[in-house]
Amino acid sequence: MVDTLEISRVNIRDSLSVDVSVWMHHPNDMDFRPSLSVAGNTFTISNHSDGATLASIELNEEQMEAVVRDEAAELRVKFQVRGMHGELNKIHPIIADGKAKKLATANWKTTQKVSFK
Repeated sequence: MVDTLEISRVNIRDSLSVDVSVWMHHPNDMDFRPSLSVAGNTFTISNHSDGATLASIELNEEQMEAVVRDEAAELRVKFQVRGMHGELNKIHPIIADGKAKKLATANWKTTQKVSFK
């Protein structure tokens, strides 16, 4: 299940692109089925399973034109789990190539249809 969803950035590439961070309850959670809708100037991301609103944001005129034109939006999702890795306080360099270790992140990109209300 989704714990929280945060919209970090909305911009226009080929279509409306929305960057979101999805915080899951547990590393084995796979239940994230977003549905997108627009009511007025408000862009809303809801949970498809139960219809609960996860996040919403106001769009400007240019962003509204793009979403109405394409009737779709690109979601760029970064999945995270609270406490999965703990906090990385010390960066331990790999001596062979001089680079620091980096924690794994799960990213997902999809184009979703937008419904209008």
